[in-house]
Amino acid sequence: METSIRYGGDTKALRIHAKEKFPIDSKTHMLIRGELDTRIGAPSYVSAVIRHFYPDLSASLGVGLQYDRHEKLRYTVRGKKTFPVTNDGLLTFNVKGQCDVDKEFRERKSRGAAEFSWSIFNFQRDQDVRIKVGYEVFDKVPYLQIRENNWTLNADINGRWNVRFDL
Repeated sequence: METSIRYGGDTKALRIHAKEKFPIDSKTHMLIRGELDTRIGAPSYVSAVIRHFYPDLSASLGVGLQYDRHEKLRYTVRGKKTFPVTNDGLLTFNVKGQCDVDKEFRERKSRGAAEFSWSIFNFQRDQDVRIKVGYEVFDKVPYLQIRENNWTLNADINGRWNVRFDL
């Protein structure tokens, strides 16, 4: 099980996040995620997604359910396609999208992004770094992610930010 501690500037709450992948076959797994909001002392998010990988296409597709304390139960579909920019695969261009609908199929929320991802191995001794620069298409917001081993910082041009530490 992978766990992390997360803090966001918008919520001002420390959240404990956990996820587990259960293999179905060599290219498919079920991903279960949950999050506990320490401010309210209750789960804030739970999801189950079946995700299939298409290695020949450098793509993945996932379908599942999610529940959060604000919007209740929602169905979700997500996809991602990666295009290598360099021969070594350390610089890629990613296109990803997600669509969530409520259980009555009335309300829809879509997200989509295009991003460059640059992985730098041994940036310093025993330190790997990944930098992502992207654009969220539906909200029309540029964003940045910097990841260093266990630490991740996300920020966007509107001043939203969050930090994550993988345990």
